[in-house]
Amino acid sequence: MTRTLVILGILIILIGLLWPWLQKIGLGRLPGDIAIERENFRFYFPLTSSVVISLLISLLIWLFRR
Repeated sequence: MTRTLVILGILIILIGLLWPWLQKIGLGRLPGDIAIERENFRFYFPLTSSVVISLLISLLIWLFRR
């Protein structure tokens, strides 16, 4: 369990560092992502992008365990 949490933490850090480049390929502005922009306020919640990333990570973990 500890090893899995450490690997998951490292993956989250890597995704955070690579996020500017991931946005250039379209990840981060998918349909279903919530973006609210007002005059002095901007809120962005990447709901669909989070689901896609979660599915990809789950698939990778499933493949490595086989």
